Amino acid sequence: MSRHDSRAVSGLFNHLAHQGTRCQASPYVVPFLARIVLAGPDPARELALELLTGLAVNWDEECAIMDGADIAAWRAEAAENSSDKLLPLYEEALAAEQDEQRHRHLRDIQDWVAAGNPVDARDSSMRSYDAVLAELPALRGLLDDENPRVRTRTAHLLAWFPELADTSLPLLLGLAAREDDAVAKATSLVAVGILGTTALPGTVIDSLDAEDGLVRWAAAAVAQAARRASAELDRPALDRAVAELAAAAAAPAPVPATGYSLGDFHGHTADVLLALPPCPASSAAVAACLPSVSPSQRASKAKAVLAHLFPGPLPEPRPPYERLSRPQQQLLHALADLLEGWWNTDQDLGGSLASHGLPATHAALRAYTGLFAAGNRPAGQ
Repeated sequence: MSRHDSRAVSGLFNHLAHQGTRCQASPYVVPFLARIVLAGPDPARELALELLTGLAVNWDEECAIMDGADIAAWRAEAAENSSDKLLPLYEEALAAEQDEQRHRHLRDIQDWVAAGNPVDARDSSMRSYDAVLAELPALRGLLDDENPRVRTRTAHLLAWFPELADTSLPLLLGLAAREDDAVAKATSLVAVGILGTTALPGTVIDSLDAEDGLVRWAAAAVAQAARRASAELDRPALDRAVAELAAAAAAPAPVPATGYSLGDFHGHTADVLLALPPCPASSAAVAACLPSVSPSQRASKAKAVLAHLFPGPLPEPRPPYERLSRPQQQLLHALADLLEGWWNTDQDLGGSLASHGLPATHAALRAYTGLFAAGNRPAGQ
């Protein structure tokens, strides 16, 4: 696909799901995208699958989903602003409105709602989601496609549809068991973890020993998802999973990686670790992730691990940095060592530090940690 074609696809997506908000036309485009996926040229098929995923779940929903999409809650939210509930409210407003111009405006809105059009972002999103859901029985077969990127995109798409988990989970595990492409295998494994499993399949256990690091990381993410689901899991396997996630946190991101968390490998790793019960090992690993996390996500993840490592404010007078636990030191050093430019992207970060009894400015934190010059790291880092 040419650069011009890619721009056209990008422009189409911006119209159909601008900043994640699906528009009135979005569900009507879905069947045509599905046809491209099934019968188009390979580059177009891959991009169409990416578009279908974006029409089903937007970027912030995808980044927030760790234990499966809460479709019941989404549907309840959409129902709150359904036309059945809104039309009587418009009738009351029209009956009471005396201003002619506002009356005409309300009448136009009422006619729009009465025609079955969405007036709420969640309602519009669910229409788009359901349109993609209707195409999945035909698209699931692409897990056997000869193109590994199509298999990868299909596995990624299936992760967001828990209503079809009973069918999708065996297919995804089957792909993971036979897949030779590391990205497709890892993507299918993470999809299994997102859809939910209360038992750790042999495919996942075997993948913890895979030669490829991305596959081991994906298997570790599935193991932790099962752990969060209160599954009875083999302790050595869990210990290996935590160790694998910690190693991934401290290493450069693999290239290529999966598309989860918008391709932010360290951000996804941090989210998996933050979803676990707080412990020094997982919190220290999140701290190791921070320098490599997408700048837009660093502050939120820093605040989350602050809450793990500093459950209450430090006593007064504040203890010296050297008396803090090793994971606490690692986190504060990571925050102090990061560039001031991103520090200012979230004004609440200073307030969060202050609430834990910590220095609230970048300069004060650098002084507290003894990080006066770049590269001045505590022993062992």
